Amino acid sequence: MSTAVVTGVAGEDRSDLSKEESRRIRQRSLRLLGSLIAPMKGRVIVTLVVVVVSTILQVAGPALIGIGIDQGLAALRSGDWMPLGVTALTYLVAGVGGALSISWYTVSSAQISQAILIELRTRTFLHTQRLSLEFHESYTSGRIISRQTSDLDSIRDLLDSGINQLVQGVLYSGFIAIAIFTVDWVSGLVLLCSLVPLYFLIRWFQKRSQIYFRIQRVASAKLIVHFVETMTGIRAVKAFRKEKRNEREFGELVEDYRDVNAKTIQLFGIFDPGLVLIGNVTVAVALLIGGFRVASGSLAIGSLLAVLLYARRFFDPMEEMAMFYNSYQSAAAALEKISGVLEERPSVPEPAKPTRLDGAHGHVRFDDVSFHYKPGRDILPQFDLDIPAGQTIALVGSTGAGKSTLAKLVSRFYDPSSGAITLDGVDLRELSSEDLRRAIVMVTQEAYLFSGSVADNIALGKPDATIDEIRRAAEAVGAHEFITALPDGYDTDVNKRGGRVSAGQRQLISFARAFLANPAVLILDEATSSLDIPSERLVQEALQTLLADRTAVIIAHRLSTVAIADRVLVMEHGRIVEDGAPSDLIGGTGRFAQLHAAWRDSLV
Repeated sequence: MSTAVVTGVAGEDRSDLSKEESRRIRQRSLRLLGSLIAPMKGRVIVTLVVVVVSTILQVAGPALIGIGIDQGLAALRSGDWMPLGVTALTYLVAGVGGALSISWYTVSSAQISQAILIELRTRTFLHTQRLSLEFHESYTSGRIISRQTSDLDSIRDLLDSGINQLVQGVLYSGFIAIAIFTVDWVSGLVLLCSLVPLYFLIRWFQKRSQIYFRIQRVASAKLIVHFVETMTGIRAVKAFRKEKRNEREFGELVEDYRDVNAKTIQLFGIFDPGLVLIGNVTVAVALLIGGFRVASGSLAIGSLLAVLLYARRFFDPMEEMAMFYNSYQSAAAALEKISGVLEERPSVPEPAKPTRLDGAHGHVRFDDVSFHYKPGRDILPQFDLDIPAGQTIALVGSTGAGKSTLAKLVSRFYDPSSGAITLDGVDLRELSSEDLRRAIVMVTQEAYLFSGSVADNIALGKPDATIDEIRRAAEAVGAHEFITALPDGYDTDVNKRGGRVSAGQRQLISFARAFLANPAVLILDEATSSLDIPSERLVQEALQTLLADRTAVIIAHRLSTVAIADRVLVMEHGRIVEDGAPSDLIGGTGRFAQLHAAWRDSLV
């Protein structure tokens, strides 16, 4: 199977990945993890050295006990207390040193973990923002929220405690194995034999848990997506009485999530007891063999005690390591999803060597442009259009005719599949995003207002604008009067989606924002279609000011908006079927004349 299937976010809902696909995804995740750790490499090495020292000091305990019993007690019988005293003091120093190093390691590892999380969270947010509109139109906001919340939470859980469990567990078990071989190599062989069933148990758990944790991340993301979509569209939910259906669908998703969690828990129900059983059998065999050797005089009693303590402690970290593996599998599945998003590249890339555009005039030209969202289905086939600077054109046509697609291409939300779109003779693909956004601004049907004050929202058009510039922009489009009537005037918090202002007022604020930006080309994508008649009249007056001395592309279903245009283009199936001044087309017998007559009759 081609590895291209798992490039980026493609196939992220699949749980049946091939070995090659799984290997590639793991490599992608490891590269991401490596890039996060690289800036802190020195600190990570120092922390690892400290934890090695700490583990050695902890492991020394049973060996010191064995020495104290075999040598200290023997010397004490002859009246020499020094060996036992030295052994006890060494045990105390090792205990204090181990405690101090664990304390330092815990703080340092927590700081490293938080630094990694902050970098990953920031990197994900910035990269998601940079991705093109094409990505966001197919990858839902619920999935993005899932990446930033539940997935990052899983990674945080691993970094906060799981890494400590792994590092200490692996080192602890490793040093204990060395210590057992040092004390008694025969007991070491018993421990070595126990690793065979331990390997097969861990391997069995690894294969099955990897599948279940991937399914778990997908189920979790579906829950979040459904919740976000429901809350975002709560008005439609209420209007169409969709609560019961949503309740049923959400219940099914919750049940799927519960089932996969139950299967994961069942794995641990086998894995944990398996670890305990292998540990107990190993200790029992070591005690049996060691007991016979003590009786025969080939093994000291203190050494046997040390071996039994070590054998028991060897398996103590295993349960913690099993819990780590739980966190690890969940975090690994989450990191796979995040690395997939970070692997995505903008479909509208920045030019390697951008052409500067100082003082744009607004001459827009389509040269033999073809465009498709999906191969084989052209939305604009071999499209040519010339819009002189300063001209206002209105795009008219049925739904699906290609009007909004044309607007997205002019805004460079998408690049043409072939051909070129130029602004003042410069291909849009050669302009930096800064120059492009300064020259071309789009006002959409939904005048989105961000959290903050009215002034903050207007200032989006020019972030360094003074309050006087903001006021003049509002006055120019007729928004100043209603803004000053708000509770705090320009400092009024608009709340979510502009809850304190009407639809018409929100649109006026967006016009003020566009006026302040002062673009050479302004695109209005059905900017008045959702307004009532009084609000539309208010906005129409603002449009006269807003469109003056700039190129404008107006997409409108309401023909009242078309009246202010210099030129009307009637589009059908991605082609221009009529092109002319409004008055000329109205007086003719074509498609626009029919649309205008029908609109005029509807007003009677």
